[in-house]
Amino acid sequence: MTVIFAHVMMIFMNEKPLQNQPEIERQEAEPEKQNPILRLVETLAHLGLGEASLRIGTNVLTLLVVLAVVLLMQTLYRQSSLGWMPVAEESPAATVNPDLVDLTIPQVEPVSVAGIGRDAMPHTIIPSRPRLDVLVYTVQEGDTVFGIAEKFGLQPSTILFGNYDVLRDSPHSLRPGQELYILPVDGTYYKWFGAESLIKVAETFGVDPEVIVNYPGNHLDPDTIGDLSQPNIAANTWLIVPGGTRPFTSWTAPVGMTRSSPATTRVLGLGSCGAVNGGQIGFGTFIWPSPKHWLSGTPYRPDINHRAIDLAAQLGDAAYATDAGVVVYAGWNDWGYGNLIVLDHGNGWQSLYAHLNGINVSCGQNVGQGDIIGLIGSTGNSTGPHLHFELTNTTYGYVNPLDFLPAP
Repeated sequence: MTVIFAHVMMIFMNEKPLQNQPEIERQEAEPEKQNPILRLVETLAHLGLGEASLRIGTNVLTLLVVLAVVLLMQTLYRQSSLGWMPVAEESPAATVNPDLVDLTIPQVEPVSVAGIGRDAMPHTIIPSRPRLDVLVYTVQEGDTVFGIAEKFGLQPSTILFGNYDVLRDSPHSLRPGQELYILPVDGTYYKWFGAESLIKVAETFGVDPEVIVNYPGNHLDPDTIGDLSQPNIAANTWLIVPGGTRPFTSWTAPVGMTRSSPATTRVLGLGSCGAVNGGQIGFGTFIWPSPKHWLSGTPYRPDINHRAIDLAAQLGDAAYATDAGVVVYAGWNDWGYGNLIVLDHGNGWQSLYAHLNGINVSCGQNVGQGDIIGLIGSTGNSTGPHLHFELTNTTYGYVNPLDFLPAP
């Protein structure tokens, strides 16, 4: 390697190798004509460092050669990774023997291209699907028809429509422990008896028959259901009627006539007084029937069959006659009112006071505006002490009492 290094040094300086000249010529060479590198080598040799210098130079040259080879290999590797290599120009007359051609496709490493990254998702999120079937919900302490409806994204009327056997169309019938059907959509729930016409049933609820047949939650086969006037639906099948409505069941008689005829209560029940002749005539203006002048419970909501206001009260608070009149109902009511009083005011108006703890008047009794007629309680379908108060008129029907009571 030392000899090679010396040759390389001489070639680099355009000199011939020293060992190719006679020994005398090397000795007689003029100092001024000697190459500086050669003079440096001879000087190092005189100092006894010639051999060490040659070893160092040889190692340096070897390192440079290795680095050059590595750089060359890296360049060739990058070119092959990108799918191209410099090739010599093909001779026009050249022919290729297909038996000698290597048709193996080289494995090319994938090239990373800058762009928008996509992170790995460890979990797959499946969009929520609409519910189709009916759920059963157990009423909890503190539940209301409004709260249950909001919990399931339904209208309060749908809770009543789906549970007539339990609630009897009255939000005051709600009790902890009751099991309620929760429909998947707003509408009504109908039990098929087996011989009716689906066309008539749909008409009753204000929808087309196809709405009932095609709703997936009813699990009906349109191809086998047959004639809609006599459909192939098994008896006792419960059908969801999406968008269906119906009138609420009323436990009251039509609003009574004015005092020109005998006064009669519009409410059915054991406490009804029958026809009452004569009696005081009201002023046509009303006062608050309870000591507290704010709501506690359900407001006036005809859409859930609550055509009254629930006034806050404590057990035993007085109930006042909102206007002068005569008692046409005083006693128990089986349809949810509990202890009940109804006054006829002789001018087309009647007022109703329900869930009383005590009754202080009797049938046919005349009362003045502001008289104490009973004690507020929580009888009948009630979830706590309050006064259920209604106002009706022969012309307007049910009205919101808050529209006729003075400002609190």
